[in-house]
Amino acid sequence: MMDEMRAAVVIGASGGIGAAIADGLQASGRFDTVHRLSRSGTGLDLEDEASIAKAAEQVARGPSVGLVFVATGVLHSGETPERSYRALNAEHMLRDYQINAVGPALVAKHFAPLLPRQGRSVFAALSARVGSIGDNRLGGWHSYRASKAALNMTLRNLAIELGRTHRDLVVAGLHPGTVATDLSAPFQSGVAEGKLFTPAQSARHLLSVIDGLTPADSGGVFAWDGARIAD
Repeated sequence: MMDEMRAAVVIGASGGIGAAIADGLQASGRFDTVHRLSRSGTGLDLEDEASIAKAAEQVARGPSVGLVFVATGVLHSGETPERSYRALNAEHMLRDYQINAVGPALVAKHFAPLLPRQGRSVFAALSARVGSIGDNRLGGWHSYRASKAALNMTLRNLAIELGRTHRDLVVAGLHPGTVATDLSAPFQSGVAEGKLFTPAQSARHLLSVIDGLTPADSGGVFAWDGARIAD
């Protein structure tokens, strides 16, 4: 568990899962401060590095940070996920990479330096099972799969690099399952009964998974039930 009385940072706190994560952290009483950062709420824009740097500077003025949770992501954004390589287009692919991979990487660039070198801390980001190369049996969804795979590699890189100086740090990707949010709205009809989670349910699952991870798990991607997802 993270040490009590530190600050937690939630990036994307205006979204369904992000808001629920922030609410769960606040309700736990384990943090003096929960920073709720988002484009609509505080002006942090994953496509604007200067806004990320500014937010990190503001957070650095407060209590030390024990948890950074990146709860952002894009799946369709008005575009249907590509079922075939024939449907690929550069604009769609670049948009997914920008939000799902580049944005979280820039968050790490500016927020990882706020994490303590001693004592347990966590850098987590929402990933997806479909970002697993080893688990891919169906193909399709090219931009989303590839961008989440890129995110997973970034998280692995961070775990290796930061692990040299932050021995108790956990870096992890988290698959929330299918959650009743705008992101999954077009794809909820085929979800098995009991497997469509509310944001609050998903947040409880993910925070429980985080609590169970150790530095030996750093760099991995984990599902909502704690199971490790193949690379």
